[in-house]
Amino acid sequence: MTSSLSTILLFGLLAQAGPTAHFSLAPREGSPRNSEGDFIPLKDGRILFIYTNFTGGGADNAAAHLESRISADAGQTWSDKDQTIPAKQGQQNTMSVSLLRLKSGKIALFYLVKHSWKDCRAYMQLSDDEARTWAEPRLTMPQEGYYIVNNDRVIQLASGRIVVPAAWHRFVEGKEFNRRATALCFLSDDEGKTWRRGRGLVEPPQEGTSGLQEPLVVELKDGKLLMLCRTDLGSQYRCYSDDAGETWSPAQPSEIKSPLAPASLKRIPSTGDLLLIWNDHSKIDETLKHNRTPLCAAISRDEGKTFSPAKLIETDPQGWFCYTAIEFIDQRVLLAYCAGQGRKEGLNTTRITSFPIPWLYE
Repeated sequence: MTSSLSTILLFGLLAQAGPTAHFSLAPREGSPRNSEGDFIPLKDGRILFIYTNFTGGGADNAAAHLESRISADAGQTWSDKDQTIPAKQGQQNTMSVSLLRLKSGKIALFYLVKHSWKDCRAYMQLSDDEARTWAEPRLTMPQEGYYIVNNDRVIQLASGRIVVPAAWHRFVEGKEFNRRATALCFLSDDEGKTWRRGRGLVEPPQEGTSGLQEPLVVELKDGKLLMLCRTDLGSQYRCYSDDAGETWSPAQPSEIKSPLAPASLKRIPSTGDLLLIWNDHSKIDETLKHNRTPLCAAISRDEGKTFSPAKLIETDPQGWFCYTAIEFIDQRVLLAYCAGQGRKEGLNTTRITSFPIPWLYE
């Protein structure tokens, strides 16, 4: 068989293949948890991945800082050494990365700086030299409080506005941490120079104890914004904004069945459809209803109103699959997500996986 024919046949097989795991960041000495990362393609063709390296334990408030890896082959292999990112350090930790290529061409790095159960806010740093150096941190949340922003959540609208969706865990006297969250957005119209909170809050439903946690926002083709939030009520809750994140409609349950776990939603550049990554619980066994498994993908051709049948990415019933970052590289989807075992160690390992976009449409 000729070399060119072998290449053609191999490419054809890869195009039809499903998810392929490429790399794992597992716990190691001095680093018991590696999680919550994001990708950014660089102008020289490489891909930068920045994630949270926990050094003080596996808890969300354990000591942690940001580290990075590089891929020069579209995410198939990654550098074997970490490079520390000099982000602002909190009294507890720095974690939960979002990377965004701004319309100006600069790269924006967002992350949470956690000082206490009363003070957790997001900062932004800019790079104009392809992530080699970073400008001084800017606070994106003027009001003090405990705000959660998931990894790979910050977006820039067609208008140029930057939107940071957050879950506000309001302090309650006598409680160390209030699990019941209110969703809201922080906004910037000058590429991050100044920030303000949107005028509206998305109040949690009366039922349940979690409120509206870990929101995501995506811009729809008609200019509206769609928000999804995790809840402990059996599904993602959904609401809309007609004014670029200033105010929101009341949150309502969606048909996206899931445990108390975040979903991820992004637009596929080559097709214009929306890609949903989540733990599909529409047919889950009762014994697994609290588990963050399986990890699935589906597409929406109608701007998030309905989704195609779920396609399986990870199926281990004891797996803990969550906090997904999505990037589109050529005709492939590149994912990074937690892939540990069970609730206790579920966030300790990050896995990088990819699959061809045509697989979603088979």
